[in-house]
Amino acid sequence: MKLKNSLSLSLDKFINLSLYDKNHGYYMKGNPFGKEGDFITAPNISRLFSEMIAVWIISFWQSLGSPKKFNLIELGAGNGEMMRVLLESFENFPLFNKSCNIFIYEKSPSLINIQKRKLKKNKIVWISKIKKFKKEPCVFIANEFFDSIAIKQFQKKQNLWFEKFVRINKKRSYFFDKKTEIKKIEKKIKFQISKNQNFIEYSEKGINYLKEISSTIKKNMGGLLLIDYGYVSNKMKNTLQAVSNHKFSNILENIGNSDITHNINFNLFKKIVKGIGGLDTELTNQKKFLINIGIKKRAEIISAKQTFLKKADMYLRLQRLIDEKQMGSLFKVMLIKNKNNKFKLGF
Repeated sequence: MKLKNSLSLSLDKFINLSLYDKNHGYYMKGNPFGKEGDFITAPNISRLFSEMIAVWIISFWQSLGSPKKFNLIELGAGNGEMMRVLLESFENFPLFNKSCNIFIYEKSPSLINIQKRKLKKNKIVWISKIKKFKKEPCVFIANEFFDSIAIKQFQKKQNLWFEKFVRINKKRSYFFDKKTEIKKIEKKIKFQISKNQNFIEYSEKGINYLKEISSTIKKNMGGLLLIDYGYVSNKMKNTLQAVSNHKFSNILENIGNSDITHNINFNLFKKIVKGIGGLDTELTNQKKFLINIGIKKRAEIISAKQTFLKKADMYLRLQRLIDEKQMGSLFKVMLIKNKNNKFKLGF
């Protein structure tokens, strides 16, 4: 990204510029997913993952009393691979399929074009804002969505709080700290985020998404299935990282050509949801979630008619999804739902 003048930006504004600038933003220019991109998400590793999500969605719909109309909203559909498998799976359940209105929330015009080429456009409505759905129950699916939203970082030094900023210029870009009043930040987000912390990392926009979605669930029934890499701890930590060509890269180099991401603090998410009231959360890791739904049994059924090579390939991909040294433990799965819904499939 070429700049005529030097810039000083808070970390979240810098990340937004890097990822979502209309002309130069990482997500706005092309397709970062798959072997040719910079990273591979679970739906692109194996269709078994998306099939399990389809089973979960249909089961959750049944837990709501199989409503004749409900909304399914995928948040950030990537290259459309998961939605493609979901649509194929839903065709086997005519009553569900007829009841389901499908939306994709996507900011990137280039990714929308990729999704539209891959998917049945007549079945899906693309939205650029998470609009407030007024009546029907809503089921939100967020696979690696929240990790891609810009974050802020703060550090406590001698009882004073400092916010991380970025200075961008032609010669060299660098981080620097600016003194801040943490009470004003907490008043803005309506949450005492600094309590028992020496370091803070959070996404202001991510929290707003979480609150808006949770309020919709509380009002209209439904739920949010959130799958992302993250950790469960009271203490926050620095998880900021950049990825380019399947490798970690320098955040301040090659701006606009690397993915910038972070790990979700699921404990923080739980506290925010609890503050809304009337909602419950369930939390597990990806390994337990997929196995509990039946991914191993599904693999056995499919592999029965496969050649040795295809069978080996499928089980290699399955292992990548559930192995605790790969995605199985690092990736967490959270469900947010109304308190009176005791649904627990996968958890």
